[in-house]
Amino acid sequence: MKLLPIIVKAKLWLWQGKGAWHFITIEQNEADLIKEMYMWPRKGFGSIPVKVTIGKTIWKTSVFPNKETFILPIKKLVRDAENINVDDLLKVTLEVQN
Repeated sequence: MKLLPIIVKAKLWLWQGKGAWHFITIEQNEADLIKEMYMWPRKGFGSIPVKVTIGKTIWKTSVFPNKETFILPIKKLVRDAENINVDDLLKVTLEVQN
């Protein structure tokens, strides 16, 4: 089965704990697609590996479970390259990696 890219639109937010972690929250419909595409078992912390594209920047990371959905970390290198700030609405392309 060829895995299709998933388009996510979400605001960037800052984790309210130690460190300066930045995330987007993936909506339920897109989260359900990710769950359907990924071959089990999941990796550490229940994460699922993905290839991510924002603008011209492409990298590999993982989405992490957060209640019924997932959160996606957006690292500083990407935020700087794409001039992204907290509360910006992002268009993100995710490709689940099996």
